[in-house]
Amino acid sequence: MKQKKIAVIGGGASGMMAAITASGAGASVFLYEQNDRVGKKILSTGNGKCNFSNRDLNLHYYYSETPRHVEQVLQRFDAKAAVSFFEEAGMLAKEKNGGLYPLSEQASTVLDILRIQLAQNGIRMFTAQKVKEIRVDKNGKFIVLAESGKEEYDRVILACGGKAAPKTGSDGNGYLLAKSMGHSLIPTVPALVQLKCREEYLKAVAGVRLDAKIYLFADEQEKAAERGELQLTPYGISGIVVFQLSRIASYAILHKKKVTVYIDCLPDFPPEDFRIFSGQRIAAMPDCTVEEFFTGILNKKLMLLFIKLAGLKPGDNYRNAPRKKIDKVFALCKKFPLTVSGPQSFENAQVTAGGIPLTEVSDNLESLLVRGLYFAGEILDVDGKCGGYNLHWAWASGYVAGKSAARTIPEKGDAL
Repeated sequence: MKQKKIAVIGGGASGMMAAITASGAGASVFLYEQNDRVGKKILSTGNGKCNFSNRDLNLHYYYSETPRHVEQVLQRFDAKAAVSFFEEAGMLAKEKNGGLYPLSEQASTVLDILRIQLAQNGIRMFTAQKVKEIRVDKNGKFIVLAESGKEEYDRVILACGGKAAPKTGSDGNGYLLAKSMGHSLIPTVPALVQLKCREEYLKAVAGVRLDAKIYLFADEQEKAAERGELQLTPYGISGIVVFQLSRIASYAILHKKKVTVYIDCLPDFPPEDFRIFSGQRIAAMPDCTVEEFFTGILNKKLMLLFIKLAGLKPGDNYRNAPRKKIDKVFALCKKFPLTVSGPQSFENAQVTAGGIPLTEVSDNLESLLVRGLYFAGEILDVDGKCGGYNLHWAWASGYVAGKSAARTIPEKGDAL
């Protein structure tokens, strides 16, 4: 059988995995990357430590309109397979709370390993080359037109990423290429991103960090809740706890829904305990001000904001303060409402939600519309939570697409 000639469009995590896998399966692989180097986005993952996978790959950590397809891909390349791939390539791994990292805790290690594998597999790379067009000729061959000219291929794998972090090369070009070949697109929104809020007084508490539980509501219906470290910013809210909710908020905003978050700043402090605390505090400080009474409960900036929002002044005598206003201060500690105006832009997002529907690809990630066209990574309608899930999807989908595209026998029902 003639060796398959495959073009992989996109030199990110999924594209590199697809190229390495296809080459390892006997194909002749050519990798196109519009940046001057491959894998630029990997360097920023996991705050530079590269949380490349997770021991717990439960489906509830992923979002997609077709979760069945996601599960099938994950089953074919699980966490054990990811660790084995990198260890066999020369990288040691370590585990922290389920998350998998390179032993060096440097994202550059992961990228170096992938670059070495590309070189050892003889994969030809076209860097600083943006693919402008892909078409199929009358013989079923793919014609790839890039800035360097045109080349003919037996198969094409689209692994161009989404729109998140466009400075790393994810500018949405893959969607245009896919649509030009007949595919549709589930609307895309920023995910794993900060949220903007309408309240101007957040500027007074910018920089405050706290352990909090956040409840997300859309049109007054609770949609999700997360607990973790929250950071207040001049424009809104940030932190991993916010990133985990951002996808849901982004789509709710897209659908013109009113989005509100309620922040429990004292998640381990039940409301009924306030009376006990209040009695103890006033016994210890019988003639204190409102500010003195609430000292030490939360960050001072935040506490002063809640006092102001309750209609009190810090210097007011606590015993003379209206009980309803005192109760409101504590109520704000337990349920601080903020109105979400939208997500930060794709420039700030770690991942894109939405993309090419999985209903338009086979279990092998081959297009159901164009024979020999495959997809991998963020370009598909799959995104995960923080914790290595998005990178693992890149490895798993790249593996499945690369292995499938390199098949010797091209019948549609073939298994890997």
